[in-house]
Amino acid sequence: MVNEWVYCPRLAYLEWVEGEWAESSDTAEGRRAHSRVDKDSGRLAAPEELGRETARVRSVTLSSERLGVIAKMDLLDVRDGLVMPVDFKKGKRPHVDVGAYEPERVQLCVQAMILEDNGYNVERAAIWYAASRERVPVILDDELRARTLEAIRDLRAAAENGVRPPPLEDSPKCPRCSLAGICLPDETNLFRTGRTPRPLNPSDDPALPLYVQTPGARLRKRGRRLIVEMDEDKVEVPLIDVSQVVLFGPVSVTTPALHTLMRAEIPVSWFSTGGWFLGHTIGTGNGNVAVREAQYRAAFSDERRLGFARGLVDAKIRNSRTMLRRNWRAERGGEGKEEALARLTRVARRARHAENVQELLGWEGEAAAIYFGRFDRMLAKGRDNGLGEFSFTTRNRRPPSDPTNAMLSFGYALLARAMTHTISATGLDPYMGLYHRLRHGRPALALDLMEPFRSIVADSTVIQVVNNGEIKPGDFVMNGTACSLKAAGRRAFIAAFERRVDTQTTHPVFGYSVSMRRLIDVQARLLARHFQGEIASYPHYLPR
Repeated sequence: MVNEWVYCPRLAYLEWVEGEWAESSDTAEGRRAHSRVDKDSGRLAAPEELGRETARVRSVTLSSERLGVIAKMDLLDVRDGLVMPVDFKKGKRPHVDVGAYEPERVQLCVQAMILEDNGYNVERAAIWYAASRERVPVILDDELRARTLEAIRDLRAAAENGVRPPPLEDSPKCPRCSLAGICLPDETNLFRTGRTPRPLNPSDDPALPLYVQTPGARLRKRGRRLIVEMDEDKVEVPLIDVSQVVLFGPVSVTTPALHTLMRAEIPVSWFSTGGWFLGHTIGTGNGNVAVREAQYRAAFSDERRLGFARGLVDAKIRNSRTMLRRNWRAERGGEGKEEALARLTRVARRARHAENVQELLGWEGEAAAIYFGRFDRMLAKGRDNGLGEFSFTTRNRRPPSDPTNAMLSFGYALLARAMTHTISATGLDPYMGLYHRLRHGRPALALDLMEPFRSIVADSTVIQVVNNGEIKPGDFVMNGTACSLKAAGRRAFIAAFERRVDTQTTHPVFGYSVSMRRLIDVQARLLARHFQGEIASYPHYLPR
């Protein structure tokens, strides 16, 4: 961590203080390069026992009470009563005058001073570069020792102050950093300096959700693979390809599989057979208390809650208007379109100036009446395949009474699950919202954050599956007045929903192209930055 502090103070703070971590090809290669030295080999004799013998001892952990630091040392080369720490790096030796970059030299100096504080004599240190197979000496002079002590003091002071260091500006270090997608250096700096961000980390994690909805299915693990067993069939999926596990109805999970998923920080989401979101099973989760503390301060401020809610409802209404403008079917005729769009524009403007939450709820309700009153204009007219049965008159739920409302409710449940997972991963509390009323078991912040995405993601999925004929009227079942999707219909809807969140879009603020899935993650992290004061206002998602 002292190495990281010298390299990038913000990176060290994110990893050590806030507990953030993200795997990358660089970190994986580094772990492989350390695989040998990370195995204990030999025993380091006490200082008074060292003679003139030669020894090499691997993976030794020592600490210094004076400095308040601890280190796991890759290799200690013992010769003639002297101990030389050797650190292993995966790359090639850099061509710099002193033989190694400052962060690596500081790291070796920390190890040397720890050894000295434990009574060992240390005159020099070295770095082994695995790619070029070269050992580079590190001179432990007074200047390096002073810089090392300064770095230790500064890192500890930053942790005690609880203030995250600002991002580096336009630094060449950022593109290869595994935490670029968490740090959001250029995105944060846009609000500080106005500099247009580079697309540092727009790509998605290739891992995807694993959905299991076959009644009686069993999820177990073998090695680093998940196995779904269903009667006489089974499906195997590499664990590295799974971002979440989503289970519908009576599906069981073995304890070893659950333990593996929790260690890998892969959440398990539980739904009823009918698609009601029941909850999550996760590991220890994100331990970033500071971001939750900032979230609670915002939630307890009436002024901040109202300001956030105004922007939220405004964004929801404007995105609903965008959906109507884009998807109004020509065969439905243009009558009423311009009037509806104009009314939504007026309501959004009034929502931005609402004096209290009650007034805001009123404007939100009026906008919903306008939008859903024209929702059927976005659905294709009846064809020979029976699409005409997907009519829509009004929004109803708990339970939905017709196929279109059943799909809308299911889409919102999937979106709420995705938002809850994303918010939890950033360290925020999904149950402490700013706009939605707090209620036991209700993920109020997830419901807050998903408002601008309801029409763009969930409603868009419903429109797509209806107009493309991916779901037929026969994919639903009625139970009294309640309507729900059958298993085949759910499977088709889930596939369409996942395609929608994988669709590439241009971020309206930052200008780079990302998937909707990645954009939701960026928005959640920007919300955390807003709560902690790094950016003055939260930029709601408003596609053109």
